[in-house]
Amino acid sequence: MMSARLLKSTAVVGSATLLSRILGFIRDVVIAQAFGAGLAADAFFVAFKIPNFLRRLFAEGAFSQAFVPVLSASQVRGNLGEVQQLVNRVAGTLGLVLLVVTLIGVIGAPLLVMIFAPGFIEEQSKYELTVSLLRITFPYLLFISLTALAAGILNTYKRFGVPAITPIFLNLALIAATLWLAPQLEIPVTALAWGVFFAGLAQLLFQLPFLAHLNLLPRPRPRWKDPGVQQIFKLMLPAIVGSSVAQINLLIDTLLASFLVTGSVSWLYYSDRLVEFPLGVFGIALATVILPSLSEKHAQASSESFSRTLDWALRWVFLIGAPAAVGLVLLAGPILTTLFQYGEFSNHDVAMASRSLIAYSFGLLPFILIKVLAPGFYARQDTRTPVRIAIIAMFANMVLNAMLIFPLAHAGLALATSLSAWLNAILLFFTLKRQGIYRPQPGWLWLSLRILIATELMAISILWLMPPLVSWLNWEVMTRIAEITLLIGAAVIIYFGTLLIIGIRPRMLALT
Repeated sequence: MMSARLLKSTAVVGSATLLSRILGFIRDVVIAQAFGAGLAADAFFVAFKIPNFLRRLFAEGAFSQAFVPVLSASQVRGNLGEVQQLVNRVAGTLGLVLLVVTLIGVIGAPLLVMIFAPGFIEEQSKYELTVSLLRITFPYLLFISLTALAAGILNTYKRFGVPAITPIFLNLALIAATLWLAPQLEIPVTALAWGVFFAGLAQLLFQLPFLAHLNLLPRPRPRWKDPGVQQIFKLMLPAIVGSSVAQINLLIDTLLASFLVTGSVSWLYYSDRLVEFPLGVFGIALATVILPSLSEKHAQASSESFSRTLDWALRWVFLIGAPAAVGLVLLAGPILTTLFQYGEFSNHDVAMASRSLIAYSFGLLPFILIKVLAPGFYARQDTRTPVRIAIIAMFANMVLNAMLIFPLAHAGLALATSLSAWLNAILLFFTLKRQGIYRPQPGWLWLSLRILIATELMAISILWLMPPLVSWLNWEVMTRIAEITLLIGAAVIIYFGTLLIIGIRPRMLALT
């Protein structure tokens, strides 16, 4: 019953996220065709990445990891008035902080661009364009962080679908901005910045009626000294680093890529977007579902059930993450060609983005593992342990960046991020195990061997069926779509068919 409910919730979140990611790919195709990987695209991606990075750091990262366990504990006590009071005070305090940060960000945009993309300073036109775009996109942080507050409430009450479908508004806004608004502006790329601004506002407004249905629509009341507010912000401080090390590493990649040839920032962006697809559809969906469940089990002092839930999630990570990573490595060129090689996005851009996609794909499995393992600490309101591990991984990433950027350029930055993610995931896993929080259930050895066999057969089939890249570059769009659909479909059938043949059954993945 428990595994069915969690798997159903994961499927709901994953399905909504899948729709959002598909629209996200359409968005990226439209943007790539209109702006390619040149100066304007580089400027926008940096201007979007800065508030988006802070959003993942504060909103979906540290804030959600701190807020949901505290709210879950209040919910378990069964006092709706206490929950409403906590929501009101957190909304008021967080909103005030965000308003101040947003004002500082808009005013200090020139300094932020110097910090996050110092390589742009040498090209005055690129630097000035990035600053002007950032002043439009930065308020997105305010809107989307309050959206994360609303999502945290809905997720705690097991209303997973609404928060999962909310990101669709960003994709729709950017598609509309590119196709409709951009041709009407003197500086077309400015349309993308306005698309980000209005998308954040739409995402926030969309969730409010659902909060009202739960009788938990926030009535902001700033209360710095409220015990619940203080507990959340106390948990947030270390979690800012602990839950967002991957984003910090990606931002470091952007900073260093700004010193490389024009296009490097865009190549990293497009390859990261492809890795984000399975990460978002499955990894983040699974993490979103298990955090409230783990928090509830911790509040109920059910350590055995807590460990079994983690074990169940980890089995699904390996079952889905391993073939997804291998598939991305093998199909990097064809996927990039099918999605983006139109208009201003050249054959050279495909070749360069393929290198960073392969490097990022090597880190897909640990990226997902981190999303699942970190809640094992946050649900117990332990944010100090993950932050220590994250700091180690972040310094490792810096060292690896210095070692790999010169021989591999932008692909070296992506590979450094993947290697540091492996270090982060391994340290999280063994710490949970050493502290007795996670105790592996029987059957891991046979499950791992079967996943390995199925993944190898899938890889062989892809290599055998896949036409050379030069053919993809010469095909028309419908031929590309048909070929990539057949390849991915065949890979999925071979992988899961092999698992069934060699003895994997749904009951083996049940939460007992």
